[in-house]
Amino acid sequence: MATYFITGCNRGLGLEFTRQLLARGERVIATCRDIATASDLTQLALSSQGLSLLEMDVVDAASMREAVDLLNDEPIDVLIANAGVYGPRDAELGNVDGDDMAQVFYTNAVTPLLLTQLLMPNLRKGNDKTLAFVSSKMGSIGDNGRGGAYVYRSSKAALNAVVKSLSIDLADAGFSACALHPGWVRTDMGGPNGLIDASTSVSGMLDVITALDAARSGEFLNYDGATIPW
Repeated sequence: MATYFITGCNRGLGLEFTRQLLARGERVIATCRDIATASDLTQLALSSQGLSLLEMDVVDAASMREAVDLLNDEPIDVLIANAGVYGPRDAELGNVDGDDMAQVFYTNAVTPLLLTQLLMPNLRKGNDKTLAFVSSKMGSIGDNGRGGAYVYRSSKAALNAVVKSLSIDLADAGFSACALHPGWVRTDMGGPNGLIDASTSVSGMLDVITALDAARSGEFLNYDGATIPW
């Protein structure tokens, strides 16, 4: 049984990650900003001995430190950094706001790195030493054939750069890291026209995470395991 630390578990992909991992018999430390309003997650905790809930706001550095301090020296095998935001939907050329862009950058690219730093003592004690970051194909420069979406695209491209550097810097310590594209999923963020459901996306990503090794560390991977161009 491995221990997974997952961010953004109140709904969508984070909640589905939690459900599927518990069904596999794994232990999950699920985080969200406000446990009191995360009704689906709290209901799951009532019937799951392997689930621990941890209140943590990823855009609040003090909140992250306090949450990690509560773990004490508990080993963590796998980090799934899932929490993220899309930002303004109308952030097209001529309508990009700098403050909005900075906020999305901080949430999507900066906080995953800060959290990884905070969790390193726990992750070093884990057996799997796996770091998975939910990115998006919209962060791929090579795949960008439509333009626009400046805020979200650039924030995920920045996250991909973070993941690549982590894979290099932590290789000698036995860590593997990857950026994951979940597909166009029917969630609150993806909208109702998504091509796949959360169950299909998460099942595929978990297979990719489980199989991740040094040979594929540092790659940008689709939920079905295919490589995505940077």
